[in-house]
Amino acid sequence: MVAIFVRTESFREFRTYYPITFLLLCIHILLWALFLIPAQPIQSLFYNFVGYNGAIGQGEYWRLATSMFLHNSFAHLLFNSFSLFLFAPRLERELSRYKFLGFYIACGLLANVLTFIIQPAYYSHVGASGAIFGIFGAYIYFIRNKTIYFTKSDQQIVIVLLIIGLLSGFLNSGVNNVAHIGGFISGYLLTILFARK
Repeated sequence: MVAIFVRTESFREFRTYYPITFLLLCIHILLWALFLIPAQPIQSLFYNFVGYNGAIGQGEYWRLATSMFLHNSFAHLLFNSFSLFLFAPRLERELSRYKFLGFYIACGLLANVLTFIIQPAYYSHVGASGAIFGIFGAYIYFIRNKTIYFTKSDQQIVIVLLIIGLLSGFLNSGVNNVAHIGGFISGYLLTILFARK
């Protein structure tokens, strides 16, 4: 069994074996590059896609989905994309392509809905963290129920990185901890449904 974090595929192999993960990574990068263009129409489009609770409360529900694919800094983009690159392939393989896509979007949406419910109207957010923490939730479900084999080192890495991710969110300002926790819980619970054969 290959460890979760070992990526030995070539670019073409990665794209072939994990097409949904590859697609999500491309969307992250392309949108980041697009919204770097300092043109007013493009910048307006960005702000219309941000998860702004006040606007969501007035019926702009698409923001719950579009905000999952945006990032507000290069470091934010790099961290989320690298996490997706490392963690998503194993889950895409286990669930199948379309189940994984549904799982990923569902986790991100539920995390953003929880953010809308709990955070104040002036709160705004972007990022794929809710969906990525959903992947952690799935792995914790698999480890706890011994549904899928993980090496001891893989189990330890998942648990340690999950704890670090949650703690760093509380130690740094501007982090959407509600989405992190909501995504993790959603991922854990949704795995019961999506992992069913």
